[in-house]
Amino acid sequence: MMHGRARARGRGGFSLVELVVVLVILSLMATMVAVNWQAILPKTELHSAVRELAAGLSTARSEAISRNQSYHVQYDVDASRWRLVTPFRAGGSLALVEDERLALPWKALPGSVRIKSVAVDGVDHSKGIVWVRFDPIGTGTSHTVQLEQPLTESVFTVETQGLLGLVDYREGSWTRPAPREDDFR
Repeated sequence: MMHGRARARGRGGFSLVELVVVLVILSLMATMVAVNWQAILPKTELHSAVRELAAGLSTARSEAISRNQSYHVQYDVDASRWRLVTPFRAGGSLALVEDERLALPWKALPGSVRIKSVAVDGVDHSKGIVWVRFDPIGTGTSHTVQLEQPLTESVFTVETQGLLGLVDYREGSWTRPAPREDDFR
């Protein structure tokens, strides 16, 4: 008799209630992870788009310097895309006129990101095609591109400094202040 009682007490297992509680807790944890992932993903797309555009602009400047030719960047504000336009023809020789220049394929921004505006020399362009240029000496068209993500209400500004050709980006809407007389003393 004693032997049967010891066996009954030593037997382990989970009741149906315990299993249901564990499943509910795991479901709640999975839901929280999925919700957090959906909140993180759009911001990742915006940051990736900003870095890719900044890298493309830096590449255009570097290519202009190394090949001793001007390169253009073309923005299609309406379609939220951009591309590099080389000084070469499709065959590899230098283009003699602007229409012969080889334009690389468009790079579309992720679906949740759009070009809000492109400001060139203080003039905002919120529609159409906008061209900027990088010269062989490293200078470029001074301009800013604002990328926005309406879903998260986030904006980043990608700036190209004309005289230096340097490319930088900042969170938020940003415009470089005009120089003042005090800046030159």
